[in-house]
Amino acid sequence: MRRAVCPGSFDPIHNGHLEVIARAAGLFDEVIVAVSTNYAKKYRFSLDERIDMARETFASLSGIVVEPVGEGLLAEYCRQRGASAIVKGLRSSSDFDYELPMATMNRQLTGVETVFLPAEGHYLHLSSTLIKEVFSLGGDVSEFVPRSVLKRLAPGEPVQNRARKV
Repeated sequence: MRRAVCPGSFDPIHNGHLEVIARAAGLFDEVIVAVSTNYAKKYRFSLDERIDMARETFASLSGIVVEPVGEGLLAEYCRQRGASAIVKGLRSSSDFDYELPMATMNRQLTGVETVFLPAEGHYLHLSSTLIKEVFSLGGDVSEFVPRSVLKRLAPGEPVQNRARKV
């Protein structure tokens, strides 16, 4: 079985992510959407919420599994899950410049390859950060996110900030 991992924080998952993951599903027998947490970041949604949104989004598609990554190296996670590739979407050359050293290190550590899929033109501007900013300023983001995200969006602070104020 050809298995790939599509990693990301997905805070929130958006249509650019969906497009890349759907294309990856056409290339591999199974795609693991690996939801990660970077403890240096502040998140709008908790890990459980991000996993739930991704699972709802991909529920009708076969061959796509959503799970948390946990701590540790992505390359080691791929090895443990039997994945031969990491799939990353690229919006620009700066994305490539950021991803290339990690791809090289992952290959050297465990032999896992990184497959870069260029984003479709109409998704080049999308980022989770931009979607959250536009929404927080009253903008309509409904054409950029799946329903599973839209129904959970509400004005407010990131999850970590709300928790600290208790």
